[in-house]
Amino acid sequence: MMTGKLLAGRRALVTGAAQGIGREIARRFAAEGAQVAAVDLDGPANEETAAEIRAAGGSCLAIEADVADPGQVRRAVAAAGAVDILVNNAASVQGDGRLHEIGEAVWDRLLAVCLKSVFLFSREVLPGMMRRRDGVIISLSSVNALAGIHLAAYTAAKGGIVSLTRLMARQYGGYGIRANAICPGTILTESSRVAYDAAPRLREELRALYPAGRFGEPADIAACALFLASPESRFINGATLVVDGGMTAMYRLASLDPPDADA
Repeated sequence: MMTGKLLAGRRALVTGAAQGIGREIARRFAAEGAQVAAVDLDGPANEETAAEIRAAGGSCLAIEADVADPGQVRRAVAAAGAVDILVNNAASVQGDGRLHEIGEAVWDRLLAVCLKSVFLFSREVLPGMMRRRDGVIISLSSVNALAGIHLAAYTAAKGGIVSLTRLMARQYGGYGIRANAICPGTILTESSRVAYDAAPRLREELRALYPAGRFGEPADIAACALFLASPESRFINGATLVVDGGMTAMYRLASLDPPDADA
């Protein structure tokens, strides 16, 4: 029976689904008919995501797992069932900063959460996708992959995601599998709002980087992820979609590019 929903009958696994972008992607996918498996290390918050989706009439299974642990990743994918759509969203910036100031333990953990998790989850779902000759892998990178923006480990990991995505598109496109990356700009999530409220000067400096003078919302990224997961993007493979409100396109010298008089 046709429901008219873009992801009807599809199974989607979303990592980092307890809050922010991951939670919004899980909500949006479920609203479009997907059976969602929400994976996160924060079990209680992840259960809230699943409960909210079910209360709205959607299907969502909450799975608590460390996305950097191979055994826990295997168990999460097994619990999710035959995954048609994988969204690698889990990330962390805890302890990150300038290269010479971070320790090896921080570097290793952030690379594991942000980049190794993409390898682990993709490795687990690919054999089933290959057998079915169908599948979508969407990985959340960042504008940090396109420009050096302060966070050393996070930036390295996000750059790796872009390259790994291209490789997966090349290696598995013949099996009907598409792999694409999304590079968000500054997105106002629960955690980022708290951080920027505590650092208003930083918030305003960041805001000035955006032509429209505003940050994005999780819904902006979820809309892009939904497009990439749906048949509407069937000829898009190996792409990196930048969703940053024009931030990486902006280069302004006040003397050469003054603001509009009536802006």
